Amino acid sequence: MQYHAIKGSKLIVPALKTTAIAANKREAEQSCLALLQACDAVPKLAQLHGHVLKLGLRNNPLVLTKFTSTASDLKAIDYASSFLFAPDADTHLYDSFLFNTIIRAYAQTSHGKHKALCFYNVMLEGAVLPNKFTYPFVLKACAGLGDLNLGTSVHGSVVKFGFDDDVHVCNTMVHMYCCCSGGIESARKVFDEMPKLDSVSWSAMIGGYVRVGWSTDAVDLFREMQMVGVRPDEITMVSVLSACTDLGALELGKWVESYIDKEGIQKTVELSNALIDMFSKCGDVEKALKLFRNMSGRTIVSWTSVIDGLAMHGRGMEAMSLFEEMIGTGVAPDDVAFIGLFSACSHSGLVEKGKSYFSSMVEKFHIVPKIEHYGCMVDMLCRAGLVKEALEFIQKMPIEPNPIVLRTLISACRAHGELKLGESITKELIRNEPMQESNYVLLSNIYAKMTHWEKKAKIREVMDKRGMKKIPGSTMIELDHEIYEFVAGDKSHKQYKQIYEMVDEMGREMKRAGYVPTTSEVLLDIDEEDKEDALNRHSEKLAIAFALLNTPPGTPIRIVKNLRVCDDCHSATKFISKIYNREIVVRDRNRFHHFKDGMCSCRDFW
Repeated sequence: MQYHAIKGSKLIVPALKTTAIAANKREAEQSCLALLQACDAVPKLAQLHGHVLKLGLRNNPLVLTKFTSTASDLKAIDYASSFLFAPDADTHLYDSFLFNTIIRAYAQTSHGKHKALCFYNVMLEGAVLPNKFTYPFVLKACAGLGDLNLGTSVHGSVVKFGFDDDVHVCNTMVHMYCCCSGGIESARKVFDEMPKLDSVSWSAMIGGYVRVGWSTDAVDLFREMQMVGVRPDEITMVSVLSACTDLGALELGKWVESYIDKEGIQKTVELSNALIDMFSKCGDVEKALKLFRNMSGRTIVSWTSVIDGLAMHGRGMEAMSLFEEMIGTGVAPDDVAFIGLFSACSHSGLVEKGKSYFSSMVEKFHIVPKIEHYGCMVDMLCRAGLVKEALEFIQKMPIEPNPIVLRTLISACRAHGELKLGESITKELIRNEPMQESNYVLLSNIYAKMTHWEKKAKIREVMDKRGMKKIPGSTMIELDHEIYEFVAGDKSHKQYKQIYEMVDEMGREMKRAGYVPTTSEVLLDIDEEDKEDALNRHSEKLAIAFALLNTPPGTPIRIVKNLRVCDDCHSATKFISKIYNREIVVRDRNRFHHFKDGMCSCRDFW
């Protein structure tokens, strides 16, 4: 019996030691995990780094995963990755969860998205198999980088590893393609081929269409979403409202608001801000103000959206009053708020106020002006006809003017007769941007204004040789929840014959009332009669004629122009509003024009 006991003890003792060591390791592991959970500062993380080494947990995947997650929360992912992939690290023990944590952390940064892809490659090279949680993080990194080729390559890996039927992976893939230039059609292909769609899938695709400016497609897809019975969330509705804003579709926007209320969709601050922005930019700034006043919690975006809306409608004094109210409530203005404020001063001719606010932005609020702020000031001076002062302002700027600022000055030169100055600046722009078609269009228009037809023709020849085309003017109008678009000389509409008959009638009635066509707007070497005919075929007039034919007498007409409305259409719309007793609201790329009884809300026009 004694022999067996001794013999037995020789067998049992090593096992007891192993069990004790394992228990100690588990205890150390749990202790370390608890400390990492409570860690709330980078210096503490550095102390825990030493603690991990001391406890012999240098290659423990569970501890390292928690260490990485904590570092990510503390914005110290570079510190964690340098520890995990130090030369003495035994990385063959690392698993997919650890790699996923590293990839996710870098995908969420603003500076290190490319590193997410690097660690994904390290993962594959180390024969660690990715799982369905890996690819949403990798694809988000691709989306942030906007690299279509890289995203397409990852798509191939998704198919290779068999995750192309996972709804979360596919949703992120749709988002990735939508974020990459030229990827919108690939996004739709993935969307259409998904075996199962959820609300996130629809939101991603609708949001993608809005991002690339395909707002009509976004609205159509939202309608399809309703037809198949998928309930949208507030994220979907923000995208749909953005589409309405882009289209200037006020009636559709109103319907979306009622749908949100009817479906009980939570009105988050973001959704409320989107509603305010939609109503402001679709022409109903009073409704935007009402929504703003009823908000329980406002952000700087809420204030800025209303200030921007008032600015677009030429209500500069009200915009300034709201800006002062914002400051009075303790909300500090940011650089975006000042852009809206300067725009308000610009559209209302409040030059001295604009100059005063520019000084206070720097001196009182310590905001360093960006090129956008300088651009607003140049625009304000140009709209007031102060072309020489605008030039002096540009010359004194501490940063180089960008092409947008210079094009603003050139447009003012053309409008106010400073044609030689405009010509010299435009030629310099063309030397710096030889493939930017808008520069050639500006120079061509200046030559037309100078009646230098040969020089104008040569500019057009250069554009043709280089494959450049002028962006065509187009006008949209919403009628019975449908969006109709017109371009100059458009004959694609089924009512085009009646539309042109109405245009001719409008022309006759306007001439009786004293309208004189602004033929200088026609930048072609043709006779006066042909110039008048060309003016009558502008997209704004076609859209207004269509509205007169298809809406009850006396009802308002709302149209959206993709470019700045020309002088002649501006003048003609004043006459049309009086002759036909219509309020006509025109949104061009700069602002709103409210025409009523032969008058326009804008203080000046150039």
